Amino acid sequence: MTDPIEIITAYYPPHTRAHHILLRHSQQVAEKAISIAEHLCRQGEIIDLEFIQQAALLHDIGIFRVHAPALGCYGQLPYLHHGIEGAKILQAEGLPRHANVCERHTGVGLTAEEITQNKLGLPRRNMIPTTVEEQIIAYADLFFSKNPHHLDRQRPVEKVRMSLCTFGEEKGEIFDRWHRRFHS
Repeated sequence: MTDPIEIITAYYPPHTRAHHILLRHSQQVAEKAISIAEHLCRQGEIIDLEFIQQAALLHDIGIFRVHAPALGCYGQLPYLHHGIEGAKILQAEGLPRHANVCERHTGVGLTAEEITQNKLGLPRRNMIPTTVEEQIIAYADLFFSKNPHHLDRQRPVEKVRMSLCTFGEEKGEIFDRWHRRFHS
């Protein structure tokens, strides 16, 4: 059995700013993701609720390796790298499915083409949520900021969609599909 809190605590000392922010954000994402998954299960879909709980809590485990002082993270990498760094950590922990969530949860996903065209400095491969569990967690994550001043606020659907559309209308269309599926 995987204990996400134990894993988080191994990388984030308790009582630090980064630990508090990561844990609060991840708990909010997990609560929303579980709520969505339970809704879909009631409609007859088969979804791994235990995995969603664990992976949602661990999806941002890599933030300590990026430079985000407002979050108490003083690594050397750009923030966008937190997903692939988290994937490396969870692979090393023996959690490959959880690692996929880390790598694929940025926005509604990144294509290899986008990574190259926008010179994002990430490995050139598709990092798109493919399983329903990955999609639910990525979707839930969009509603919660790690900004210490907005930790307890859920972003409205319209603002989430609008922020995604700054990266292209197709991002908003993916969000719309997820939103319809997860709230039908």
